[in-house]
Amino acid sequence: MALVVLEGLDGSGKGTQTGLLRQGLEDRGIPVRQVTFPDYQSPSSALVKMYLGGEFGTDPEDVNAWAASTFYAVDRFASYQKDWKKDYQAGTLILCDRYATSNLVYQMGKLPREQWGQYLTWVEDLEYGKLGIPRPDAVLYLDMPIEISQKLLLSRYQGDSGKKDIHESHLEFLRSCRECARFAGERLGWKVISCENGGEPRPVEDIRRAVAEAVEPLLINY
Repeated sequence: MALVVLEGLDGSGKGTQTGLLRQGLEDRGIPVRQVTFPDYQSPSSALVKMYLGGEFGTDPEDVNAWAASTFYAVDRFASYQKDWKKDYQAGTLILCDRYATSNLVYQMGKLPREQWGQYLTWVEDLEYGKLGIPRPDAVLYLDMPIEISQKLLLSRYQGDSGKKDIHESHLEFLRSCRECARFAGERLGWKVISCENGGEPRPVEDIRRAVAEAVEPLLINY
């Protein structure tokens, strides 16, 4: 069994690359299941949707790191228990578009930097220890500069910036998230894949090849 996570800020191409990787694995006959977080189709994401929709405040800092982290953690617990636990235990490769790693990216920066190590330990104990969801075998972080990802988001929303959630609409918050990703990635051994070249988005096919190469060592038992 294996669990692979594609992580990155909004607009980094996670959804596209997760789908391409899934298709490539399926074409090789490898049993694979794609899972996306938050699970907006499930009632378990209710608090996440309220938070991102600004119901607790329109600034991400209005909900502290510890509280917001539990919103997302409970959604993942419910998804695992109800949806993909049996597949994972049966040996299916689980491919996650975001995972517990997103708390490290999006919530850790709400704390003073000297508390980041403490928070990282707390998140890992909460999600993998106390809640019992599986620990990833590999985390691939798609690193896209904020300026480029914002342009891609606007394109996704057809130029309507009002469709952005409270994370997507706060640039300084997103810059802090990118720093958090670097910190967590160095501590936990994430594979960083650059998604830009010369100030422009790197071609999707180039990123796809880099992602596939990073996952290949995990496929030896498939």
